[in-house]
Order: sequence, then C-alpha cells, then structure tokens
Amino acid sequence: MAFTPPKETYAGKTFEVTIGGGPRAVTIGGENVLAFHSFEGNTPRKPVIAFEVQDIPPDDWPEEVRSVYKDVSGDAITWAKHCVENLGAEMIALRLVGTHPDRLNRGAEEAADIVKKMLAAIDVPLIILGSQHAEKDAAVLVKCAEAAKGSNSLLGKAQEANHKTIVAAAMANDLKLIAMSELDINLSKQLNILITQMGFDKEKLITDPMSSALSYGLEYTYSVMERIKLAALAQNDPTLQPPMLADVGIMVWKVKETQAPESDVPAWGSLRERGIAWEAVTASSFLLSGSDLVIMRHPQSIEAVKKFIAEMEVK
Repeated sequence: MAFTPPKETYAGKTFEVTIGGGPRAVTIGGENVLAFHSFEGNTPRKPVIAFEVQDIPPDDWPEEVRSVYKDVSGDAITWAKHCVENLGAEMIALRLVGTHPDRLNRGAEEAADIVKKMLAAIDVPLIILGSQHAEKDAAVLVKCAEAAKGSNSLLGKAQEANHKTIVAAAMANDLKLIAMSELDINLSKQLNILITQMGFDKEKLITDPMSSALSYGLEYTYSVMERIKLAALAQNDPTLQPPMLADVGIMVWKVKETQAPESDVPAWGSLRERGIAWEAVTASSFLLSGSDLVIMRHPQSIEAVKKFIAEMEVK
C-alpha cells in the first residue's frame, strides 16, 4: 500500500516583497507553508543571501573572515563590486559602522555619499543598514534614504526608539523597510503595528526579530522566528506576515568559537573550518525557522548555505 504523507494546510501567506529594480531585482516571500515544505503548498522562491559590506575596514572581524577581503575592504565600493562580480552576490548589505559614535562618528552626509556611490556601482539590490545606535541611525538613515530615493532599496533598521523618523524617511523615498525588535513575538508584532499605523504599507516591510549565534541563544531565536511564521500562516495574522530577515554574520563572528585559536582549544579543530561551519549552521537553522533573507560574511559559508537550500528543495 502506497504511503501518503500527511499534509498541513494554512490560511495565511507571507507577503511578497521586491527589493531593487531592473533584471536583478530580488523578490522574497510568497510562501503559504513552513520553510521548505513545498510538498504541502506554495513556496515560489528560494531564500536569498546578502553579502555584508562595511563602510570602514572590518578591523574588529576575526582574521579568518577579514583576510578573505583584505585586498578590497579598504573601500566599500570596491568591496561590494568584488562580491557581485567575483563571488556572485545577489544582494549587498551595506553596514554603516563608521557612523557609530564609538567608532569614527561619521556624519549623515558622508554616509549618504557612500550610498549614492554604491548604488551607481552595483546592479544588485542594496540593503542600507545603520550602526544600530538608535539615536545616530535616526539622523543617518534619513539622509541615506534621500540618497537612495527611487532605488527600491531596503532601509534599516527601524527600532521602537527611532521608528517614527526612519519610517517617515522610507515612506518619503519609496523604500522598503526593516523593523527590528528584541527577540519577542509580541514586541515584533507591536512594532509592525506601530509602523503600519503611520501609513507604511505592511507589504513593504521586512521583520527582523533579532538573531543570535549557534550556542548563544540560537534555540530561543529559532522558537521566536518559528512562532512568528506559525502566527502568519496558521492564524493568518497580517501583522506578522512580512518576510523575515536573519542578520547572521554580525552575531556569529564575535563568539568564542569563531575566534579562539587552535592552540587554546585544540579539541575544537581547525579555526578556519570551525568559523565557516558556525556561520553556515546558524544561517541554515534560521532558514529552517522561516527566514526569507539572511545576511552573511564568509564566502565559503555562503556557498555551503546555497548548497543546503538546493538540497532542501523537493524535486
């Protein structure tokens, strides 16, 4: 007797969000089932990986990932072009670390100039990320949004403390928007509601529940993301139906397992292989929890995750 696998059906669906323009625009979302469950319903698109690029050289990154970009990371535009032209990047995530008051404290105009140059130099969609200093981001991202007007870029991250300013900037310049809360489904829902109450189209929103790294709260993060996805699909909750982002690289490459030298922990094996695996496993886990977009750093980690995505597709 042939086995027929049981199937779940859901009332809800993740919104489709298109980022960028032209032939290399990227659309994420649109699924009406859990991640990779194409045997149960519609999963029209693969998850997308964005390469992270910084506006200043990444002197705080571990050598194992910093060395990969040592010839190009002195200039953000050169770095991004390298990722697109030589590494096959589908999206670039520009993190404006240099604007943070504790780093170079660069001004909003300088950040906006980098955004303009970046948009002129690459033909893939751009994610514009602040330094995650809420007060400074409010000023910086307004100018960056003006610089990106008409590009359909993804702006972020709007937090509860600064969302009014950043949402207004995204609306005025017709950009997509990342809403970041702090690992709580209720906070995530509340922020999405506050943003849409300002008149921002919920179908132009990306939810970032905040990420973590393998062994540093991954299980908790996974459960929050999974609950958001289940609420979107099973409960048909439109406030939680935007696609989800997992900002992986920034969390992974600061933990002990990706930095501790082999001489200190010989039982952990090769530092290089360990770091690559740590990022790949973290990203793959969040894809399984329902993330539609991930931001990563190491090219070999990214290749491993692309292979994982391809193998998870039901033929």
